[in-house]
Amino acid sequence: MWIFNPNTVSDTANAVVETSKKQDTGWIMHHVLDARELDLSPFGVIHLPQIHLFGMDISLTKHVIFMWLAFLILVVTFIYMAKSYRKSLVPHGVTNLSEILIVFVRDEIAKPTIGKGFETFLPYLLTVFFFILTCNFLGLIPYGSTATSNISVTATLAVISFFVIQIGGMMKNGAFGYFKGLIPHGIPTWLLPIMLVVELLGLFTKPFALAIRLFANMTAGHIVILALLGLIIILHTYVIVPISIPFALFIYLLEIFFSLLQAYIFTMLSSLFIGMAVHQEH
Repeated sequence: MWIFNPNTVSDTANAVVETSKKQDTGWIMHHVLDARELDLSPFGVIHLPQIHLFGMDISLTKHVIFMWLAFLILVVTFIYMAKSYRKSLVPHGVTNLSEILIVFVRDEIAKPTIGKGFETFLPYLLTVFFFILTCNFLGLIPYGSTATSNISVTATLAVISFFVIQIGGMMKNGAFGYFKGLIPHGIPTWLLPIMLVVELLGLFTKPFALAIRLFANMTAGHIVILALLGLIIILHTYVIVPISIPFALFIYLLEIFFSLLQAYIFTMLSSLFIGMAVHQEH
């Protein structure tokens, strides 16, 4: 015999409400996080192939696809620039814009922060700047995805910068001289073990800061935009439209600025750390 239990009804209602909330907000993380398909709704979904090699999962994801796309765009752009310079020494269009950015990285980032010998590290700094900038902009187009909002991508870029910093320091000062230069001159002998640990930790906190800063800023911007637009769905009312859409548009315009800013900050900090490693006497 079935007996009516109001507590059961209440629990069921709460479960339905919680499920509804998850459905309303889950789509935000769906658009931000990496995935093994390209969501082109309402046109369909492209499922990416799964690849396993020697027991490792190296399947394609949407962030990998957009990193490849960024790479392809940069290769095509700079090949076009090289050919345009053969035809005319006066840059125009995309070539002119790219040259402005190249000169900016050279004169406003690499030269002031590294100083003498900055030319050695300029190709790496330009590569990092343009790659991050292109990945950031690809996340702002419809159906796009920001690879730099993936901690694995930013961590890999930070690790590469870490090795460039260390190699640059050892090339200039020698391996022994570089690590010896990490310890400040004139400190008491009893303080040396502590300073050694602090300085070694400092070597690893620099790339960690690079990775987290880029990842957090690019992820946060997209979440804010989607959350503002999601208010219309979550509140189930069009009354919020005049508020949420203008604010989302404003944040979107800020995202364009932050895409440039984050590429600049990552490149500038990498260049600064390289300069500190190469010229330890300053």
